[in-house]
Amino acid sequence: MKEKNIKQIKELFSKRYPKNFLIRKPLIGTLLFFIFIFCFVVIYRPLQLHGARSFSFDSTMLLYCIIISVSVFVLLVILKRLRYFLNEEWTFLKEIVVDIIILVGISISTYFAGFIIEEPVPRWNFLTFFDSLQNALLLGIVPVSFFTVLHIRYLFTSETYHDFKPRNDYSKGKNTEGFINITSKAKKEELGFYPNQFVYAESKGNYVVFHLVIEDKPREVMIRNSISSIEQQLAAIPHFMRIHRAFIVNLKIVTSKSGNALGYRLKLTNSNSIIPVSRQNINKFDLMMN
Repeated sequence: MKEKNIKQIKELFSKRYPKNFLIRKPLIGTLLFFIFIFCFVVIYRPLQLHGARSFSFDSTMLLYCIIISVSVFVLLVILKRLRYFLNEEWTFLKEIVVDIIILVGISISTYFAGFIIEEPVPRWNFLTFFDSLQNALLLGIVPVSFFTVLHIRYLFTSETYHDFKPRNDYSKGKNTEGFINITSKAKKEELGFYPNQFVYAESKGNYVVFHLVIEDKPREVMIRNSISSIEQQLAAIPHFMRIHRAFIVNLKIVTSKSGNALGYRLKLTNSNSIIPVSRQNINKFDLMMN
């Protein structure tokens, strides 16, 4: 029973989850955070808060909220660029880690803001820091956790799986479709292939990597261009679909899909890679595959 509970907990924390809104949209998220905490402290006046120096209560709270919100924004921008939070494979564990880091950042910024806003009294002591930590946590935990609670329903969304019949007649047949020429930003780079040789294309920085199968042998070709430009060049082929901001796939060689409302994961003929379908594209993908 204990092992079963541990397994369920591991599955919960490793389950794919919508990326934290604060990480995806730091500026908008910070503005919403600022509005919430300022309205909260001004309307309800929790924790025996008071005005400082010659400032009114509202002015004091405004200064605190601005300093805290700026620190949250800076922290979000840093977190967004860290490798651990950079990719799209978001999990509930990452969500919790982000929440904790932001709350600790709020606590520290509140403590140091007191040196600027409050009366010049001795503040370099554990009691003052603990008091600031406690107040900041009580004020910040609701707006920070709101974005997590907003998507909590996805933790309980069941996974689906569906097989597709391989189109061997397509992938191994003759090149009956027109030849495709891909242009690159670098004039010396050239790429040409038939539609049935195309597996998928993947964006990597300023380049797009084409995964092809030519004469039954896998081949990778890197072209300097954007995935959006490549999408336009492949638009004439109806079964080439951009399923993700970084991927274009050949729908005729999709062998299976798995996932839920958050997105799918695809397996393709002639490839060991798992290709993601973003949440925004699942309806279009289902329609194209029917």
